[in-house]
Amino acid sequence: MSQQLAYVIVTPYSLYKSRTGGILSRLITRTGLDLAGMRMFAPSPALVKEYADIIVSAHDPQDRKIQELLRDYVLEKFSPEAKTGQRKRVMVMLFRGDDAVRKVRSVVGNLGPDRRVGETIRDTFSDLIMDDDGSVRYFEPAVLAAPTTIEAENKLRLWGRYSDSDGGILENVVSYAPGTTGERTLVLIKPDNFKFPTGRPGNVIDFFSRTGLYIVGARMFRMSTAQAMEFYGPVREFLRNKLKEVVSVKAKEVLEKELSLKIGAEDQKALGEILGPLQGDAQFDNIVRFMSGHAPGEIPEADWTKPGTEKCIALVYEGVNAVSKIRDVLGPTDPSKAPPGSIRREFGSTIMVNAAHASDSVDNAKREFGIVKPGENSFKAVIEDVYGKI
Repeated sequence: MSQQLAYVIVTPYSLYKSRTGGILSRLITRTGLDLAGMRMFAPSPALVKEYADIIVSAHDPQDRKIQELLRDYVLEKFSPEAKTGQRKRVMVMLFRGDDAVRKVRSVVGNLGPDRRVGETIRDTFSDLIMDDDGSVRYFEPAVLAAPTTIEAENKLRLWGRYSDSDGGILENVVSYAPGTTGERTLVLIKPDNFKFPTGRPGNVIDFFSRTGLYIVGARMFRMSTAQAMEFYGPVREFLRNKLKEVVSVKAKEVLEKELSLKIGAEDQKALGEILGPLQGDAQFDNIVRFMSGHAPGEIPEADWTKPGTEKCIALVYEGVNAVSKIRDVLGPTDPSKAPPGSIRREFGSTIMVNAAHASDSVDNAKREFGIVKPGENSFKAVIEDVYGKI
């Protein structure tokens, strides 16, 4: 079976109920596919209408009544609020691999009034409640996914065309109580979560859902060596200074043991001044390699700006006190010092391999946005790589 591209649309209600992590975990672990792209959308009336118009299709094997139910749902629930005009949040995920459309659809499941055993996403998160006369009392599909390759292409071409105008880092999609204002912060789901097709990326997002904040931006990307160097640049000087004392102690022990030398306090300090910055630079290179796949000295400088080999998810969270709320759930840099129930305690291994990064201030969040560009439209590029220009 040739490589296919499949999509899953997370509905505004599923986003509001913070079910994104659980949905993503099931899709990764049960399909084994490559998570190739993510993008947040605030659908315009034009996108909603065009999408609704192609939901009922002869290429869709679902019962026509279900198709019509989905069409009516999209028209109502994806459209901006009637009174305020505020747009709804929608997330679209792209999955790539052999037989991707069928695999995704089997995990998503079908829609029907009978409750199953919870094997599929819709078994767990969707609802279709009908009255005795056969009328629909309540309907929530949780996610939408194409049942065939033809449907996948048709709908992805549409979302791709609107991905610049209606997608990216969303504006004015969060309501605040009078007297309160929001702030934005960046979260990176780090490469250690993608070494194997596990549910870790979704599990980490689930932990962040405890904050009650709103995801307003999402991008799947591979950090370049240059981006990693700039992103972690402020850490470099800190490491060069911090490691002076540690290195001086180790150097003293080695030299006294191996060369039978007696190292005094002044000489030990001098060793730290020489070796500390070298050790700091080595540690910095390790961080850059971990995030991008290559340290600067391992590839030609001309390649520093090319996408690296390691996968990350960039998420933008918005809400009241977003920075501090995210940092509290994340935990301190060292997983061994993180409190139980924090992300780094549950998923981190070392100070470097610690599951996620989060901005430590609003100003730093703005700096980091400028480096990793979470609003950049790599989503459209993935679609065009499969289907050609759209």
